[in-house]
Amino acid sequence: MTELHPDLRENVRMLGDMLGQSIRQHPGQDCFDLIEEIRAAAKADRRQESGSGQRLVSLLGKLGDDELLPVTRAFNQFLNLANLAEQYHGIRRKRGHPSDLMVESLGEVFGRLKEGGVSPEELHRRVAELRIEFVLTAHPTEVARRTLIMKYDEMSDCLARLDHDDLMPAERDEVIKRLSQLVTEAWHTDEIRHERPTAVDEAKWGFAVIENSLWQALPRFLDSLDTSLAEATGKGLPLQASPIRIASWMGGDRDGNPNVTHQVTRKVFLLGRWMAADLYLRDIQALRAELSMWQASDELRAVVGDSREPYRQVLAELRERLIRTRDWAEAGVNGEAADATGILFENEDLTSPLELCYRSLVACGLEDIANGPLLDTIRRAHTFGLPLIRLDIRQESTRHAEAVAEMVDYLGLGDYLSWSEEQRQTFLVKELQGRRPLVPRHWEPSEPVREVLATCGVVAGQTPEALGSYVISMASKPSDVLSVILLLRESGMKYPMRVVPLFETLDDLRGAPDSMAALYNVDWYREYCQGRQEVMIGYSDSSKDAGQLMAAWAQYQAQEQLTRVAGRHGIHLTLFHGRGGTVGRGGGPANRAILSQPPGSVNGSFRITEQGEMIRFKFGLPQLAVQSLTLYTTAVIEATLAPPPEPEDSWRATMDWLTEQSLDAYRSVVRENPDFVPYFRQVTPEQALGKLALGSRPARRKATGGVESLRAIPWIFAWTQMRLMLPSWLGSDVALEQAARDNRLPELREMMNGWPFFRTYVDMLEMVLAKADLRIASYYEKTLLDDDRLQALGASLRERLQGCIHRLLELKGQTELLEGEPVFAHSMRVRNPYTDPLHYLQAELLKRDRDGEGQGKVPELVERALKVTMAGIAAGMRNTG
Repeated sequence: MTELHPDLRENVRMLGDMLGQSIRQHPGQDCFDLIEEIRAAAKADRRQESGSGQRLVSLLGKLGDDELLPVTRAFNQFLNLANLAEQYHGIRRKRGHPSDLMVESLGEVFGRLKEGGVSPEELHRRVAELRIEFVLTAHPTEVARRTLIMKYDEMSDCLARLDHDDLMPAERDEVIKRLSQLVTEAWHTDEIRHERPTAVDEAKWGFAVIENSLWQALPRFLDSLDTSLAEATGKGLPLQASPIRIASWMGGDRDGNPNVTHQVTRKVFLLGRWMAADLYLRDIQALRAELSMWQASDELRAVVGDSREPYRQVLAELRERLIRTRDWAEAGVNGEAADATGILFENEDLTSPLELCYRSLVACGLEDIANGPLLDTIRRAHTFGLPLIRLDIRQESTRHAEAVAEMVDYLGLGDYLSWSEEQRQTFLVKELQGRRPLVPRHWEPSEPVREVLATCGVVAGQTPEALGSYVISMASKPSDVLSVILLLRESGMKYPMRVVPLFETLDDLRGAPDSMAALYNVDWYREYCQGRQEVMIGYSDSSKDAGQLMAAWAQYQAQEQLTRVAGRHGIHLTLFHGRGGTVGRGGGPANRAILSQPPGSVNGSFRITEQGEMIRFKFGLPQLAVQSLTLYTTAVIEATLAPPPEPEDSWRATMDWLTEQSLDAYRSVVRENPDFVPYFRQVTPEQALGKLALGSRPARRKATGGVESLRAIPWIFAWTQMRLMLPSWLGSDVALEQAARDNRLPELREMMNGWPFFRTYVDMLEMVLAKADLRIASYYEKTLLDDDRLQALGASLRERLQGCIHRLLELKGQTELLEGEPVFAHSMRVRNPYTDPLHYLQAELLKRDRDGEGQGKVPELVERALKVTMAGIAAGMRNTG
């Protein structure tokens, strides 16, 4: 059995001891002893020692209201500290442990590609033209409060300092003292948000990720990429290359979130410019100290004359303009009149003086100086720009159709919503080709339409560098795209913004290739998009709609066909992957996911959402961010230059057969069984999730309705909390069972060996099955279900889960789950004694909470403890939605 790495085990033990000491001090020794007794019972229960399960349940059942909160908080806090230790361990650079670095280096990948026949010229061209864009979303899955995240970050710094072998005893004692203080501070800090963050708060959190991590990480990563590329091809990165881009939905995603208005979006644009100006000011101040030399090129002398310190003079002028820019943006954020005289607005205003200094230093033979901090700032300027992030706008397609319909109706041109798609396209293209304004001067639109137009007006006032994509959810027809372009033009947009249809449901994915072909057939549109198109693939809603196996196959086929359609029309396609953190939402190890995409679909460009706690796990610390950027970049380059082979025709037929089985099995439960929704509502904490102030967005698209109205995140969150993990395996159980009965497992093993897509799917299924827990799911049912029919449904689902595990082990030739992932398996085992009590407590607290609501009053301590169990289980599972 694989154990934790000794250094990781020591850090987990040290942090746990510090937490224990904090608990001994307050609430006291008795509470600490009780927590230890519960933990010991949970461990014994996992070892299946006689009577241990009853002892654990008995201990938890005797807790008084005043004991609930410290006990739940203790287990929650330990799981957060274990996460912290694991996260740091993944990036530690301690001597003698090279195996700790899990990410293959850029140099290794470049070498392998060259050995495989990729020429140095082709490798250099592809890397220089690379476009990878990370879109930080506001999806509410980050449970931990920002104040605690900041403490955890400093704890990581302390662990890093303790890794130095040359520390003096007094220095070591000082670090340990500070670490202990931070653990105590965390213990005495409320881990639950009591007020829902606003959309602007979410945007600030996204900006903080850039300020605290990516600002340092990006130049480090690009320096590594530059060096590796030069070693592999003889040439480094071009000065203006920006292979990495950062975009955001925070403050721009209004689909189903009435809290995101045009005023919010305007404020977020200004906040980005304010923070960017402040960050660049710090860089410029440091550069003025660095660039004290007097040698300068004729080009620079033509600008500064006979200045003794020419670089400092250029930077001083840039500093003054940055100060004006910061003050202008700050005034705008505060709603005050702002003087825009002399501000930096276009990106070239920032990059030109910096590149002038760079060229001068190189011309004077001072390349080493040019390639220092100055190059770092130039790379930041090309990546983040003056807006800091590229803000996406997302809105639902019917909102745009309604806006056009109101205009058409006011002008007496007919009933737009009743027109055929052909009529709509003809009208929209004619208006787009014409020059007259469509919006009437004295027209008073309805409030929803006024908001759509006001948003378009805010967008039209930005520079191209400030904008990502305009994403249209529930898009299915060319008119959905053309109407957005028309509304933007009517609002004053002077250049073509990327307008991106999002295909989410199973039917949408199947219809996507024909929809895009129809759009490419519009001559005006082909000219507008200038040979480049982005299409977004939705993972969450397709999985909720059709089950994980069917959704994965539909996504794969849609990407294949979209790539072919774009190729036929001479258009470069970028696929935008709307993945979540969990397997049920398209999550999982990023490099394996990218390398299993259809051949040709990753063609030097890749866009992906990063959300909630996954932003912190991937980009929360500078070293971690460098590692993540390296992992994504190597995968995208390899998928571009050495794509996987096409699957065999027989494998496609088998996938069609498997997914027919899985789709029917999934929908027969989720859509057709009348007991399913009552079971879901009663056995999971879905109804209580609204108590967690996770994000600015409502949990439901509509206030009423069944599973179809529930957002994908709480859908996944709820099943994860009670460990049935249903969305990730339901349907696959029947498909695998039928495959075994029909003697198809040998062919499935061939598919695993020869087809990265199928191998990745099976591995992700194994990972999620390892997180499922039949005993815990059964306990929730026993505690929360009174109805015999609902209990029978639960028993059948658990039996199906057991069957799925059995067939997966048979398929992989294993005796237990995660045989090939021993470190992950051991990590789960270490967490179980801490997550188990939280599960048992949550089931009991849900019962008390519901009883209290039935009587009109829920005790505050019960509600707070319930929230803490949800946060703790999310930490133990390492993801929420």
